[in-house]
Amino acid sequence: MEVFWAKGYEHASMADLTRAMGINSPSLYAAFGSKEALFKEAVKLYVETEGGGIWDRVESMPTAREAVEHVLRASALAFTQGEPRGCLVVLAAPQSDGSTAAVCDELKSRRAENVVILEARLDRAVAEGELPPGTDSHGIAQYFATVQHGMSIQARDGASRETLLAIADCAMAGWERLTTGQADTSPASAGTR
Repeated sequence: MEVFWAKGYEHASMADLTRAMGINSPSLYAAFGSKEALFKEAVKLYVETEGGGIWDRVESMPTAREAVEHVLRASALAFTQGEPRGCLVVLAAPQSDGSTAAVCDELKSRRAENVVILEARLDRAVAEGELPPGTDSHGIAQYFATVQHGMSIQARDGASRETLLAIADCAMAGWERLTTGQADTSPASAGTR
């Protein structure tokens, strides 16, 4: 998992992977069948361990605003807690058209699942009256997922935890505008700007 996280799918060589696992290539192929299958297992492990604290509380947060803020702040903490930095699901993506389609599809699917989680929480907020009818749940979910992806890249580039938390605060400063079309003038929001 850490090799793929640090180097990405395409730049993680079989030598890198077998060295990290303490096995030889035939044993890797016997256990996983292919580099692609090993990668899928590594992504699954990442989601269950490193990425779990970011997304697993979204549904249980009291408000949609708190859920989105949790995603951004938990991301800032997770992306800067050690090495490698950032998010495997964002950073391990192959970058060229000739890449392994199944790997690209796996990562796209994982990222799309996170947008669906946010969108569902926003839709629930609309249904419960927390957010007004007509709220663009899909667009807002896409926006905050994009901010989170950018935070991952910033972390990989060396941004500090404080910088990522400031990015989260800046994104949340626009919550009222995004959800009601009005600027947030509450005393609570003044402290985060």
